[in-house]
Amino acid sequence: MGIEQKVAIITGASQGIGAALVKAYRDRNYRVVATSRSIRQGADSDVVAVAGDIGEAATAERVVREAIARFGRIDTLVNNAGIFTAKPFVEFTAEDFQANIATNVAGFFHITQRAAAEMLKQGSGHIVSITTSLVDHAVAGVPTVLANLTKGGINSATKALAIEYAARGIRVNAVSPGIIKTPMHAPATHDFLAGLHPVKRMGEIQDIVDGVLFLESAGFATGEILHVDGGQSAGH
Repeated sequence: MGIEQKVAIITGASQGIGAALVKAYRDRNYRVVATSRSIRQGADSDVVAVAGDIGEAATAERVVREAIARFGRIDTLVNNAGIFTAKPFVEFTAEDFQANIATNVAGFFHITQRAAAEMLKQGSGHIVSITTSLVDHAVAGVPTVLANLTKGGINSATKALAIEYAARGIRVNAVSPGIIKTPMHAPATHDFLAGLHPVKRMGEIQDIVDGVLFLESAGFATGEILHVDGGQSAGH
């Protein structure tokens, strides 16, 4: 295919929402650079796997360098990689703090900065980050300060970058999920977690993929925090 074929970078791409996003973008005929700690190269030559810790600047450098070397451009970055640690505030350890900052904040910063630099050269691009509706709507009994501290910062950065790049052809948005049915949540917890949403069910991976793809197609949307959370952010 020619250089005009669009290219997406997807972080946290080896399983769950990330793996579903890789498939969704390939279904839209994007070439994809997929990264996570454990990812392996598959048979599809239009999906390039780059293994590494997204919290390290060197990984971000390799991902972007590979995208440009193999495909010549970057049209979309999906910041999907993230960790979620829920425990009472005074029980968070220094290791919890460092892990959340590394993946959620440094992981966003390093790859977004490098991808944005390439998008600025092109005069076009789209950055989408996956955050969480818990940063807008705290829930009693679900202590999530590290998620609020890190993912809430990404919501704010999304709006700031949207304005910084609004006249330069780059859109910046976020999808803010409720609690999604992934292997992260044991089946025994599903009834409790479903009850945290007004619609009384957990979200499905496809719900988040649909939200990302909506923003991909919504060319007049920038600075948007799209809540895909079963009404969680609206109230109870």
